[in-house]
Amino acid sequence: MGSRWPVADPDVLRPYDQLATQVMPAIKDAPLVKPRPGDTGEQDVAAPAKAPSLAKSSGRMAIASLISRITGFAWKLLLVAAIGAQVENDSFNVANTMPNIIFELLMGGVLSSLVVPLLVRSQDDKDGGEAYTQRLVTVAGTLLVVGTTIAVVAAPLITKLYVDDKGQANPELVTAFAYLLLPQIFFYGVFALLSAVLNAKNIFGPTAWAPVINNLVVIFTILVVWIMPGNISTDPVSITDPKLLTLGIGVTSGIVAQSVLLIPPLLRSGFKFKWRWGIDKRMKEFGGLALWTVGYVAVSQVGYTITTRVLTSGSQGGVTAYSNAWLLFQLPYGVIGVSLLTAIMPRMSRAAADGDHKKLIGDLSYASRISTVMLVPISAVMTVVGGSVGIALFTLGKGTVEDASRMGEALAISAFALLPYALVMLQMRVFYAMKDARTPVLIMIVMTVVKVPLLYLCPALLSPDNIVLGVMMVNGLTFVVGAILGQVWLWVTLGNLRSKRVLGVILFTVVASVLGVGAAWLAGQIVPDSFGPTFHAWVKLLLQTVVGIAVSFGVLIALKVEELKPATARITRLIKRG
Repeated sequence: MGSRWPVADPDVLRPYDQLATQVMPAIKDAPLVKPRPGDTGEQDVAAPAKAPSLAKSSGRMAIASLISRITGFAWKLLLVAAIGAQVENDSFNVANTMPNIIFELLMGGVLSSLVVPLLVRSQDDKDGGEAYTQRLVTVAGTLLVVGTTIAVVAAPLITKLYVDDKGQANPELVTAFAYLLLPQIFFYGVFALLSAVLNAKNIFGPTAWAPVINNLVVIFTILVVWIMPGNISTDPVSITDPKLLTLGIGVTSGIVAQSVLLIPPLLRSGFKFKWRWGIDKRMKEFGGLALWTVGYVAVSQVGYTITTRVLTSGSQGGVTAYSNAWLLFQLPYGVIGVSLLTAIMPRMSRAAADGDHKKLIGDLSYASRISTVMLVPISAVMTVVGGSVGIALFTLGKGTVEDASRMGEALAISAFALLPYALVMLQMRVFYAMKDARTPVLIMIVMTVVKVPLLYLCPALLSPDNIVLGVMMVNGLTFVVGAILGQVWLWVTLGNLRSKRVLGVILFTVVASVLGVGAAWLAGQIVPDSFGPTFHAWVKLLLQTVVGIAVSFGVLIALKVEELKPATARITRLIKRG
């Protein structure tokens, strides 16, 4: 099989009937190779010769994404150390989320989900899609300027929407941060738009590495805030407060740097910007799809708005605990899932444009199985080590053991949802590849209908300190509902999804993960309680992680799970090189 991932789903390199009665067949007769030019029929399914392999693209992006996630997490750790995990951090987190929310409502979902498929289709134009791309950039840039201006002016109203002023939150501090952070909306849009253009051209590197620069700028900013004397004033609140001003401007500067870094590679790709106005047939089609995507984001933000209000009605630090636990939760998905989705999206878009549902189903099945074998063992171990993670990482500086423990517990209680979350994101990309923007909205409506009542039960049934744990559990259950609903909907739309093979991989992986969890728990019992809280947490975290991951993946290798072979081959080759 070599050290590279197959260029196509292994299933479609042979007749599917051969697999009908086999849950996890092994390939023994021949290596997975790209079909020779001129092959026809079942075998003619490889990607175009000029397209980079899925493995090569996703592998490179996984490295960049890993560094991006690590540096992104590092500045979250430093922020707790610099300003604590109480109302100051809560206020910053709420305000720093506002640009993302408004950008998504304005056009974020459109740019990340619809633009790549449409740009791929436009490459069949005589000019290679240049005019269509210029028109998209012109319209999107104009909307971003207008939307950002309105959002900054309306900052106090937006704060009232997300903050429950009857709890222990500080609306004035949130608003002050919002004035400094909401200009990010425009630069988020620029980054997403330029990323889509580059990804449609199968250029993935710059978009994967640019967030690292953003994180480095933010890390430098927080270090400056840390060494500045005094604390952020909460009564009275002033936007000219040196620490508040430095933190707000510095974080926004990181987003600016992230966006500007994409301009040189875009120019090198041959793209030439030109203001191009007017609405043609395809722009009207784009507008119709975009309205559904905005509806999807709007419905999802109803859930997030209720989430924030529920969290701010509880103990101080609830938003910070939720935010950091969610960041840790997304870390493995960001490294594996995002890189895989980004690389596979142009392939699925092309298959959908060609009406090749067999290849589209193959890509969906392959990505689902890869996500399963890589993410389920990690989520299982996260359940065991969650408490240790919080204490080990969040007791630096002004962080307390109590606050850190709550963050770790929030991570542990939601870890089960890692695979459902990844599957929901993958399913949505399949719908968008087929130019179906309506179905994701309907699925999100169902998820939100399930989520909102459960969120309101949290403050009614739980103590203020435990509200964040209930919210994380509700989030996880919502993604389970979404993954099941999405799979059923795709089955109705596309027919046989090779679900038997996916379920087989899930079954084997769950068995391996249970054994890994058991081994990790036993390993944790040998760590002496006489160590200090932080040192004890670090020793337990490292020991349980190594044992749990080693046993889980060791069992998968022993079971000869085919979907794991490419990854293990890559790792083996790296070790031999070392």
